[in-house]
Amino acid sequence: MRAPVRVLIVDDHEVVRVGVRTLVDRHPDLTVVGEAASGSEAVDAARHLQPDVVVMDISLPGISGIEATRQICRELPATAVLGLTIHDDPHLLFRLLDAGASGYVLKQAAAEDLVLAIRQVAAGRVFLSPRTAAVVAHDVVDEAGRSAAGRALLHGLTARERDVLVLLAEGLTTREIAQRLRISPKTVQSHREHIMTKLNLHRRAALVRYAIRRGLIPP
Repeated sequence: MRAPVRVLIVDDHEVVRVGVRTLVDRHPDLTVVGEAASGSEAVDAARHLQPDVVVMDISLPGISGIEATRQICRELPATAVLGLTIHDDPHLLFRLLDAGASGYVLKQAAAEDLVLAIRQVAAGRVFLSPRTAAVVAHDVVDEAGRSAAGRALLHGLTARERDVLVLLAEGLTTREIAQRLRISPKTVQSHREHIMTKLNLHRRAALVRYAIRRGLIPP
């Protein structure tokens, strides 16, 4: 039997932490291993507990949730960070993804979205809540994403690399991409390495951000 996904909850409001803990504890495949009420506490707790997933509020006292995310992702690459916030600002989403987070859920979203998101990011996928996606759709493809430099980078990819980029950004695993494209997992991994080198990207979340900004996948 697979061990439960170990979750660290970070929020400066106790009522939110209690609510998330209660929700997580309802599911036997998830378990809460700790809580933190500030950005610095989150980083220390993550170092000590090394959870599978950190559910991270963005607005925190002291260092922000985005900075805490950056530190955790830099020091603990096996730990996924899932943003949790009341703000549906697409710019915050991209700042969070740039910091290394694997997803973003609004506090107003259904409880099922949060549980699904935790499972998704624990499995190495990226999760964007439906409401977040709807907001981003109206704002994400800006002039920076349509720049000549951006187009030049994209045009530097082969057709197969573009296919792999889109599927990676949609959250498919290496094995799933191999099955979809009818190529070997080793070939998918090779394409992924080439894509990240050419685009100077180093995390799946960065691939998602890049693909959305250039209209390769719907946000």
